[in-house]
Amino acid sequence: MNKIVFSLFLTFFYSTFIFAQTPKKLTSGEIYEGIQKLNFLGSVLYVAAHPDDENTRLISYFANDVKARTAYLSLTRGDGGQNLIGPELRELLGVIRTQELLAARGIDGGEQFFTRANDFGYSKHPNETLQIWNKEEVLNDVVAIIRKFKPDVIVNRFNHRTPGTTHGHHTSSAVLSVEAFDLAADKSYKTHLKNDKLWKPQRLFFNTSWWFYGSQENFEKADKTNLLKLNIGTYYVNKGLSNSEIASLSRSQHQSQGFGSTGTRGSQIEYLEFLKGEFPKANNVFDGIDTSWNRVEGGKAIGNLLQKVADEYNFNNPAESIPNLLEAYKLIQNLKDTHWKPIKTKEIKTIIAACAGLYLEVVAKQSTTARGSKVPISIEAINRSNFEISLKSVITSNQTPIVNSVVLENNKSYQKDSEIVIPSKENFTSPYWLLKNGSLGMYQVSNKEYIGLPETPYSLNLQFNVDFKEVVIPFYKTIIYKYNDPVKGEVYRPFEVLPKISASFNEKVFIFAEDTSQKVKVKVKSNGTHLNGKLSLSIPKNWKVFPEFQYFNALQKNEEKTFEFEITPPKNHSEGLISPFIEIGNQSFSNQLVEIEYNHIPYQSITMPSEAKVVRLNIQKKGQLIGYIQGAGDVIPTSLRQIGYTVVELKDDDITSEKLVNFDAVVLGIRAYNTNDRAKFYQKKLYNYVKNGGTLITQYNTNFRLKVDSVAPYPLQLSRDRVTDENAKVTILNPNHEILNYPNKIYSSDFDGWTQERGLYFPNEWDSNFEAILSMNDANETPKNGSLLIAKYGEGNFIYTGLSFFRELPAGVSGAYKLFANMLSVGKNKIEQSLKN
Repeated sequence: MNKIVFSLFLTFFYSTFIFAQTPKKLTSGEIYEGIQKLNFLGSVLYVAAHPDDENTRLISYFANDVKARTAYLSLTRGDGGQNLIGPELRELLGVIRTQELLAARGIDGGEQFFTRANDFGYSKHPNETLQIWNKEEVLNDVVAIIRKFKPDVIVNRFNHRTPGTTHGHHTSSAVLSVEAFDLAADKSYKTHLKNDKLWKPQRLFFNTSWWFYGSQENFEKADKTNLLKLNIGTYYVNKGLSNSEIASLSRSQHQSQGFGSTGTRGSQIEYLEFLKGEFPKANNVFDGIDTSWNRVEGGKAIGNLLQKVADEYNFNNPAESIPNLLEAYKLIQNLKDTHWKPIKTKEIKTIIAACAGLYLEVVAKQSTTARGSKVPISIEAINRSNFEISLKSVITSNQTPIVNSVVLENNKSYQKDSEIVIPSKENFTSPYWLLKNGSLGMYQVSNKEYIGLPETPYSLNLQFNVDFKEVVIPFYKTIIYKYNDPVKGEVYRPFEVLPKISASFNEKVFIFAEDTSQKVKVKVKSNGTHLNGKLSLSIPKNWKVFPEFQYFNALQKNEEKTFEFEITPPKNHSEGLISPFIEIGNQSFSNQLVEIEYNHIPYQSITMPSEAKVVRLNIQKKGQLIGYIQGAGDVIPTSLRQIGYTVVELKDDDITSEKLVNFDAVVLGIRAYNTNDRAKFYQKKLYNYVKNGGTLITQYNTNFRLKVDSVAPYPLQLSRDRVTDENAKVTILNPNHEILNYPNKIYSSDFDGWTQERGLYFPNEWDSNFEAILSMNDANETPKNGSLLIAKYGEGNFIYTGLSFFRELPAGVSGAYKLFANMLSVGKNKIEQSLKN
């Protein structure tokens, strides 16, 4: 068995990234399209703010029809959105949406980049956005990506000239792109790049449409002399799909946002408004730009040869193209150009391997490992063509050989087992932007060379040196893990290097409603073998923990063990963070391991600082048994249990008159009326529950895709009103109202410390039966009074709220807990009721 030690292999754009989908095997038609793409040397960069902002129709058109190298730069990872498929929010949602973007690009043919900007939630103006983001750092990231990607053409999704008319992030993405267009060629402007070479894009466009003109009628009347009109409805014979069908498949990868899209066919027009650079004389974004091999010194012969390959391509036997492709490969290696050479080298290697039916793979026998561990691997190589190929060697990045001189006979698989040793300083397989705590607006990235990358560069690769009749080509293959699932069949997962040990709390927030102690559970998970160590907790001042520390012995790989600590709060209000501290020999660990698994994205392991919030909160409540109907996904039930409620999460079949009568209150989760198709059938039962004396709390919904005719028993009109400033002043409209006084007195100070926003999608019109409780607004806006509405309905109470409790309760915001407890307690202050069970 060979023992192999890997060293770090990293370049900015050409590293192998973690993946978990089945390796793509090109069809004959796709190989031909790849040959055509080899002969096009032009690039387009599409710029917007979030995942799902991109125009997949245009990205697919540039990548598949024009054959240009195309990329999408999303300034954020969409961390501030909602999650329609699970409970993950904030940074974990950002991980999901990053992977959804990568899945989308895998379909439409684009590449993907990001800046360090953190999606902190909805923003009404770019001034606010660029203040919360570090504008100079985000601008620096955009310029750096332009200088590395070197786009001939940049396309903005949004209009930089209309601040305040749409999401502040949207306008900011355009503003920064316009500035970066000039700065990329400014020698006085420096970025974080080590190889900071200037680049001058040729032209900048805005991807406009009738929507930006207010109506189709206005757009028809508008002057279009400055617009390019592109028909992007191409039908691709080799794919059997239209461009719009591909775009819809791509957009449908945004499952966490509920952006499933139905494909269309036929002509479809996209408009590009010219903003900067040299205006194209023809209706072509690349007009006047040399996109042939002639733009590279020594490239003319390569272009002629590749055109010959395309003209003579045999769809029934792609291997006939290999000799000419090998000649083109050798010519590319002789180029002095440092930009197109590595790009086209990568492309032509993929095409040569596909023409030969060459399959190379390295599989680990386990899914995870720790630094310094030994891992068994299996190597496979097969040539499925009549072309003479041999495997000259398989080596590691430090030139340690595994295989030497093996002839790959047609359709005969070569396999070999070996063993690797993971270096003690190997990078953890985890999102690089989450390794350290960032700020509200920016992620902290220690390694500046990672900035812009969608994932952490992966260094565990093997180099297969393949000999094609004395033309030796190196192929780098990432070590992966795969297994057979009885239902799904062959399943690929990343092979991950994880910390030796991790620790996580059973909750993110611990609420101490009294000054009595509470047991806190810490789950320790081992990724090593025979681990012995000590676990302790770091706690805030004036808090106490018992015991001071606990020992663990001989923990085996993948073994999990839960430890209990007793934490005692101070008598008065106090908030702080607790974190685990693990000592193993002279090593210390304070990280947690979060695992995310969905069918539409690769399995994700996230290593990040482990901590939980503790809050000593003086809170009273009435009632005990709460029914909760989930909507788009939130963790409010867990939060309510923290303050002593018994919460039953109701399924559709549980929503009956006989069962509802048992609950002191029933709560609808966020967007329940947007996401549950059966809501229209159980809504009447909920209203009858209120008529008979119950309390129903409906949290925010949107007008888009409502499953019910109305969200309330009385007329109520939803709007897009929202208050995005979490520090916006809150005015109490009726200080004597029961909901502000019982069982907890609500003060203006209870709205301190809110996170991300006050609330969203407030009603702007409502029936006179409703009473507005609070008023708030963002700067320079009119008061918004629809954040919390309450009405008597029959014998009970109906409450509609757009306040962002789904963010505030998991964040441990004291005032939000008090107000929510008051909502649940409405109607229970006049007659003492026995607790229901």
